[in-house]
Amino acid sequence: MTGERKAANVLLVLQVLHVLQISHHMKPKDTAEHFILSSSPHAHAKTSVSRIMLDVIIALLPTTAAGIWFFGMPAVWTIATCVSTCVVTEALCRLAMKRENTIGDLSAVLTGLLLALNLPAGIPLWMAVVGSAFAIGVAKQAFGGLGMNPFNPALAARAFMLISFTGPMTTWLKPLWWKTPEAVTTATPLATMKTWFVEKTVEATASATPHSASAFPGLWDMAIGSIPGCIGEVSAIALAIGAIYLLWRKVITWHIPVAFIATVFVYSLIAGGAPAYMQVLAGGVMIGACFMATDYVTSPTTAKGKLIFGFGCGLLCMLIRQFGSYPEGCSFAILIMNAVAPLINRWTQPKPFGAK
Repeated sequence: MTGERKAANVLLVLQVLHVLQISHHMKPKDTAEHFILSSSPHAHAKTSVSRIMLDVIIALLPTTAAGIWFFGMPAVWTIATCVSTCVVTEALCRLAMKRENTIGDLSAVLTGLLLALNLPAGIPLWMAVVGSAFAIGVAKQAFGGLGMNPFNPALAARAFMLISFTGPMTTWLKPLWWKTPEAVTTATPLATMKTWFVEKTVEATASATPHSASAFPGLWDMAIGSIPGCIGEVSAIALAIGAIYLLWRKVITWHIPVAFIATVFVYSLIAGGAPAYMQVLAGGVMIGACFMATDYVTSPTTAKGKLIFGFGCGLLCMLIRQFGSYPEGCSFAILIMNAVAPLINRWTQPKPFGAK
């Protein structure tokens, strides 16, 4: 009996040694040929967060240059204030939370640039500082940083500023090369459309004469950006160039911009009033569809979900323009759809292969 127990113990020791030997041979070597088991995603592209942010910044350079060309130094100071405040706020927030400094990923620079392009050129700089600090400190870092924010930080800050500083946020400088040099501030085409075309009142209908309609900028002026408005939303051509660059770089797909713009255009044709091209070129539709609604963090990930998201943004934008208190509804429309994006992702996720 004792001999059998000894033999069993020896056999057990041999088995353990055999397993240890196999485990030693199965360890991954320090070469590029071994495989590592890990969770998804399993395929990695060479693109990094900083590279994506840099691509979007590059895509925004044409509309930034156009804004500076039409609005001059006030636009320069607004852009510089927003970008620098966002970077400083990001660094201070990460330091306060005792987390890794993330200003190197350029997301704070992009947030500051986007916010500045969505502001009037003549806004007081201290308001730009408050809005930029809100964008980073509240709309982004309070939720944990990049990738965890449920709302687009720049749009959240713009909505906050529009509610808090309604007067300055709706006071527009005239373009430097505009045909009415005696005017310093003026109404945007959207505000004019709200009065004459969208609101179905007797006075608006009576005033919608060819003489009053002649006050609208021409198609060429709206395309190049010689109209009052936010710094980065006036030049449709510059925004289109940036969108084409992002599509070429495969930073964005066509689904959200096309669904957004097409919905605005078709709604305008059906509802009547202002020409459909004016609803697309005036206000924030172009910059919203191509640069704000396409944010990776706050938009759906599936192709079908992106189409639904873009359609919802366009529909809500036009409903706010037609029935809301503000002549512009792009920012609020995107923010509302940001809140719905997780549900859209859940509804449109493809089923695993073989699942019933």
